[in-house]
Amino acid sequence: MRRVVSVYLPHWSTDRLRRQTAKSPPDRRDTPTPTRPLVTAIPDHGRRIVAAVDAGARALGIAAGMTITKARSFAPELDVVDAQPEADVEGLRRLALWAGQRYSPIVAPDAPDGLWLDITGCAALFSTEAALLKDLHRRVAAFGVSVQIAVADTAGCAHAVARHVPAGRPVTIEPSDHRKAIALLPIAALRLEADVVEGLRKLGFERVEQLIGAPRGPLAKRFGRSLHRRLDQALGAVAEPIEPIFPEHLPRARRGFMEPIATAEAFGQVIGDLVADIVDQLGRVGKGARRLDCYFHRVDGHTQVIRVGTATPSRDQAHLSKLLCAKIETVEPGLGIESMTLLVSLMEPVAARQGESLERLGKPGPDLAALVDTLSNRFGSRCLHRMAPHPSEMPERSATSSPALDTARGAGWDDDLPRPARMLARPEAIEVIALLPDDAPRMFIWRGKRYRVTQGDGPERLHGEWWRDAGIESERPLSIRDYYQVETLSGGRYWLFRAGDGESPSTGSMRWFLHGAFA
Repeated sequence: MRRVVSVYLPHWSTDRLRRQTAKSPPDRRDTPTPTRPLVTAIPDHGRRIVAAVDAGARALGIAAGMTITKARSFAPELDVVDAQPEADVEGLRRLALWAGQRYSPIVAPDAPDGLWLDITGCAALFSTEAALLKDLHRRVAAFGVSVQIAVADTAGCAHAVARHVPAGRPVTIEPSDHRKAIALLPIAALRLEADVVEGLRKLGFERVEQLIGAPRGPLAKRFGRSLHRRLDQALGAVAEPIEPIFPEHLPRARRGFMEPIATAEAFGQVIGDLVADIVDQLGRVGKGARRLDCYFHRVDGHTQVIRVGTATPSRDQAHLSKLLCAKIETVEPGLGIESMTLLVSLMEPVAARQGESLERLGKPGPDLAALVDTLSNRFGSRCLHRMAPHPSEMPERSATSSPALDTARGAGWDDDLPRPARMLARPEAIEVIALLPDDAPRMFIWRGKRYRVTQGDGPERLHGEWWRDAGIESERPLSIRDYYQVETLSGGRYWLFRAGDGESPSTGSMRWFLHGAFA
């Protein structure tokens, strides 16, 4: 199911000027004052009219198209700055490129005040779609830019909801609900020309649902084909592709085809050719690929993309081709693919080594980086990591995760103090029969099941970290834990501890907990 995000920046021109002002020297006279309402102006037949307004000017009743003279009657202290349409477009393009690096490889400006993002398949990078939208909204707002965001199955529906459903947070139209969402919006939400909207209102059309059920012939004859084209795009009956933009400085290769292709074998062959071109470009600049995006341009205008990443910079043609070909199965060719583009969206310097090819032929040892790349691209980079020791008295805080290929930081594991291979995220309370103060448990009940202990070893005493207070009973400051390794009648080996020293109540509650199990 396709998912499209529309990012609406209602005050883009003035917000960009405010942001530019914050970075400008304070003595410049042509910069607006932060506390006064701001508008931009363009010449129009010997007069100046308002091109864009900020939130303060809009609250005073000033609107685009109003003359500057009339606007000053609403706010004498009004700041007026010449419009900079080229700078606005360039700023929107830079924002789109930023979003493409973080959220989706298919991003495009929606001039003059928005962005398109096709996030199909990208939500998993942020665990959920809602988390992706929340992060996007928070980061754009942190730039000092007013923003409204909506996501839907169609670009037309997302565009309409973002601009006509004001909300302080992203608006999500659930899959297959786009028809219901667009029906209650005004007809202006369909991106129609102003004269078409006015003509429809004179005929009594106010909401989109009225257009859906109206006969098409008379309306198309009077208002042209664009009316129902926009309606069908919003409803999903007509495709509305998003043409992604690419940074100019990044290595890129493209192949167009005389006839559309649709088989995995053909895709694999083209990918091999594209990777060969990319590796040659990377070699000339002395860099290696960390992330590659392969775009599949379908004959119906839609673009699909597969993204792969590497743990270390690489320009190994066979390895990069293998990573990309492993994701060919996710591509839906539809009626066929008419062209393919391969882009290195992230690269880093890599030193050239003499005999690099000989090393690959000789296979001197296992290629751990290649294994990490394969697993990360199949299961996600967040699912693959290595554990490293972390200085802490509490066992649950004595290990931390780090990137899979991260180098050792000097600290090591203490072999004299064995720890279980499997530890619970949070110690679980158990019922125990034991002789106080130092004997190992003779029996314990965990999750409703009784375990008889045949032998035990301990205690190993750990003192609580007084500078921390996690707020739970087994981790209170100045507390003591006595740990025991026990073996049950069934052969299981567990790691238990008592909160307290078994004598003084001030050291703990004397309750028992199960913390892990040995392999």
